[in-house]
Amino acid sequence: MSSKIAKGTILIIIGNGIFRIGGYIYRFLMAGLLGPSSYGILQATLSFQGIFQVLASGGIPPAIAKYISEYTALDEYALARQTIYTSLKIMIFLGLLSTLLIVFFVAPWLAYSFFDKPEYIYPLQAVGLITPFSVIVGAFRGAFQGAYKMEYILYTRAFEQFLIIIFSVALVIIGFSVVGAAFGSAIGFLGSAILSVIIFKKYMGKYIPKPDNEYKFTIKEELNLAKKIATFSIPVIITGLAEMGIFAISTFVLTRFLESNFVGYFGAADPISRFPLMISTSLATTILPATSASFAQKNFKQLQKYVLQAYKYSMIVIVPMCIGLALFSKQVLELVYFTNHDYTLGAGALSILVIGMSFYSMFAISSSIVQGIGNPKIPTYILAIGAIVTLILNWIMVPVYGIVGAAMATTIACFFLMVPMVYISLKLTKSSFPNIFFIKIILTSAIMGGVILLIPKTVFGLIVGLILCPIIYLISLILVKTFEFEDLESIKELSHKFGPLNKLVSKLIDLIEKFYEKSL
Repeated sequence: MSSKIAKGTILIIIGNGIFRIGGYIYRFLMAGLLGPSSYGILQATLSFQGIFQVLASGGIPPAIAKYISEYTALDEYALARQTIYTSLKIMIFLGLLSTLLIVFFVAPWLAYSFFDKPEYIYPLQAVGLITPFSVIVGAFRGAFQGAYKMEYILYTRAFEQFLIIIFSVALVIIGFSVVGAAFGSAIGFLGSAILSVIIFKKYMGKYIPKPDNEYKFTIKEELNLAKKIATFSIPVIITGLAEMGIFAISTFVLTRFLESNFVGYFGAADPISRFPLMISTSLATTILPATSASFAQKNFKQLQKYVLQAYKYSMIVIVPMCIGLALFSKQVLELVYFTNHDYTLGAGALSILVIGMSFYSMFAISSSIVQGIGNPKIPTYILAIGAIVTLILNWIMVPVYGIVGAAMATTIACFFLMVPMVYISLKLTKSSFPNIFFIKIILTSAIMGGVILLIPKTVFGLIVGLILCPIIYLISLILVKTFEFEDLESIKELSHKFGPLNKLVSKLIDLIEKFYEKSL
């Protein structure tokens, strides 16, 4: 994989890692401060928040990334800059409209009619304050993504997460409960929006420069550009809503049928199960503009290389991560939520959900590939069907099996999302799935899983596993010759980006290469 893709992926992984870790800290603090019942209300509120953030953004950030990537590759900088300005106008309008709808219509209907739980009204209404700021952040992150400046996404995400944690905790401690947590999120997005504007004005001129004779777009030309953005964005927003539905439907159905404390148990397991998505979303974020640029330049050989490496790099981390989380689910919850062991009642749901997230990870990468080569409708159709399947399965299984039923419904739906999407992405790019590589990953992950079964299922056993299992997994990867020489050379080229680990990584790669050469 080229240095551009690999560097961008590393940076986004770091950013997503910060976001995930920050999210876990936030949820741990909220879970401890609020208790299972109030935390269940917060979980439903956060799911609702995510859906309206997608609606308010109008599906435009991926369009910004796509067109900026294409226009800068073709040196059409005036169009690239105008894409940002036009998109911002659309998104700010949608953000303000969403605020009015949430506060006066949607939140009251959910609290009093659908959930029949009046205590949800104020937290849901507080979500309306978040959307205007979140759309601004989304627009500029789309610009950063399109210019491959993933570090700027990292900065804004880290700052946003820091503010959310600080202000949410403070407001909850003061006594504002779940409403305080929602207000804290609004402050976080406001701060992130301000930082995004500052970064764009100060630094992005180097990557999306103003033309010497900056072209003045007429109203008609801007409307045509807006139409082009919307044409790409409409399928993307439907995709985004369906994607949010895959994750949020379970929470909404649980909220309707069960007491809030059960929603809290599920809410404790849900974010941990999504930890593998840190890898897939990082790759997906980077692969979309890269495949888009390769496709625009008709460099199909490079496109196929990107596709192959995206699948390989994701599987090598996601598969063992999911197995480890599934087998240590109770201990992970016990460690994360050590102030209240009631949350370990979500262990069964976590073991099942994390398998579903491995399926969804493959879907996410495939979806970005297909979107990047100009086919956003395909993931839309598949996700829409998947959301419907998720709703039907949850409606049937939650009343019978509770939170385990919700996890089973989500996992089954994710499997049916993955299979057609992977097939379509390979067919459209004329690429081949790395079957031998996949078999080796399954084999080495199974070896690691066997070791986990021998480790005592305690928090101390979990700590031992975190130290021992990666070593066993890496040794197994080397012994079955999972890596190719091309993979090793790519990692070696990138080793200088690993900071203090530079020499260690380089020496390790040299040892692996010598082992391979001797065994030939």
